[in-house]
Amino acid sequence: MPALASLSDPKVYHILTYGTLLGSNLYQTFLNGPVSYKALPRASFSTLQQAIFPPYFSLQSALPILLALTWPGDKIAGVAGRELRKDSGWAGILSGDNFWVAGVPVALMFLTSAVNLVWFGPATTKILRERKHQETRDGKRYWDKGDHSAEMTKLNKNFNILHGIASATNLVGTFAALYYGAVLAERV
Repeated sequence: MPALASLSDPKVYHILTYGTLLGSNLYQTFLNGPVSYKALPRASFSTLQQAIFPPYFSLQSALPILLALTWPGDKIAGVAGRELRKDSGWAGILSGDNFWVAGVPVALMFLTSAVNLVWFGPATTKILRERKHQETRDGKRYWDKGDHSAEMTKLNKNFNILHGIASATNLVGTFAALYYGAVLAERV
C-alpha cells in the first residue's frame, strides 16, 4: 500500500514533527495561556502554568532535535517511485546553505525552549513561591491595589522582568518555527 510505504520515509516524520512543534507552540502561546489567564483565578492560573510549562518546554526542546534528525535534504532524483535525496538528516542540516536557512532556525527553536526549560522557568517559579510566602507575611496579595512592602515590590519587579524575557524568548522560537516552515515548504 502506498500510504503505508510512506511510513518508511523520514520526510513524513519531519513534517509531523514540525506540525506538532508549531501547533503546540501557537496553541500554548496564543490560545491556552491567554484564555486560561482570563478564565481562571490568579492562583489557579499560576498553578496551571507551573504544571504545563515543564512538559511544554521539554517537548519544544526535543522536537527540534527530531527535526534535525529527519531533515529531508534536497531531492535529486526519483527511481521506481522513490525519491533520492542528498544532504538529509542531521549532517545535511548543518551543511552548506542548509546551515543558515534551516540549521540556525532549528537551533534557535531548541535553544529558546531549552533556556526556558532549565533557567527562566525554574527562576520564575522560585519567585512565584517567594511571592506567595511574602503575601503571607504582608497579609496582602501581590496584585492587591495600594502600596506593597519593599520585598513584594522587588519580587513583583523581578517576576515581571523574568516573565517578559521568557515570553520574548518563546516568541523568538515561534518566529524561528514560522520561518522554518517557509523553508520546509520549499523542500518537500
